[in-house]
Amino acid sequence: MTHSESIRITIYGCGPDEAVLFRELAPGLGVRPAITDAPVSEANSELASGSRCVSVGHKTPVTRPTLRALGRAGVRYISTRSIGCDHIDVEYADSIGISVGNVSYSPDSVADHTLMLMLMAIRDAKSIVRRTGIHDYRLSDVPGRELRDLTVGVIGTGRIGAAVMERLRGFGCRVLAHDRHAVIGTENVENIRLDELLRRSDLITLHVPLTEDTRHLLDRRRLARLKNGALVVNTGRGALIDTEALVEELESGRLGGAALDVIEGEEGVFYADCRDRPMASKALLRLQELPNALITPHTAYYTDHALRDTVANSLTNCLTFESGNQHG
Repeated sequence: MTHSESIRITIYGCGPDEAVLFRELAPGLGVRPAITDAPVSEANSELASGSRCVSVGHKTPVTRPTLRALGRAGVRYISTRSIGCDHIDVEYADSIGISVGNVSYSPDSVADHTLMLMLMAIRDAKSIVRRTGIHDYRLSDVPGRELRDLTVGVIGTGRIGAAVMERLRGFGCRVLAHDRHAVIGTENVENIRLDELLRRSDLITLHVPLTEDTRHLLDRRRLARLKNGALVVNTGRGALIDTEALVEELESGRLGGAALDVIEGEEGVFYADCRDRPMASKALLRLQELPNALITPHTAYYTDHALRDTVANSLTNCLTFESGNQHG
């Protein structure tokens, strides 16, 4: 591709906020974006005709029939606007000649949200806000706790986990970490076995990718190893936790609480207005009824800074692919 040429990239599942950024950034990179708010599907794969690269969102699974249809339309590269690729069968895509790439974005977005959820959980914020909303201004029955008095276990110490640990240093709490690889980003943090971390921590926060190895990482057995009154925070992926087992631990009162930005079965629920339709997820309904369970709708990543990073890096991924495959 020469500087005078431009390439066409089809952008699927593009929200209005992303569309503004794609239109702003694409021309300077020599890209003609073809933008649709519809998530990619087998039915609309023809929109990618003329594009060897497409950009997709993380909100909708990219099925095998969709991958085959994209391949027939000439697509050879998919850039997902997310860190995780668990919504795409990457191995199958590769087997039919389609490469998949993810993006990096500011880890501070998720790290900030994680700290917010921790603080809300230890101060019973859900119940306080609900009570003040109906003009009940009494104190909670039980006082809140301070982070400096707690031991926080960080599971996964990549860019986001490291950013969380860096923030925790300012609160003066004890930090434990578990990662299959070396702990990065924070000095004097010990990398310990997972079961030991679960046993010693007052609060657990999850920052590992969702793979077959990490699915239900916190299963019934491991949840039972947590201290009585322990808190669980998840801003990673919902299926890292056995939700049914978590609900039972919370309902029994053994665990102190959970603050979840992601849950199993969130697809088709999060990012939708569900006020006038029945909720299919019984686990989500049960969690929302519990005073010690706080839910946010997979929004930790959603900041202006991270959104710009995501759009820019998705475009860059496609250009990098094109530059190495001009004759492919």
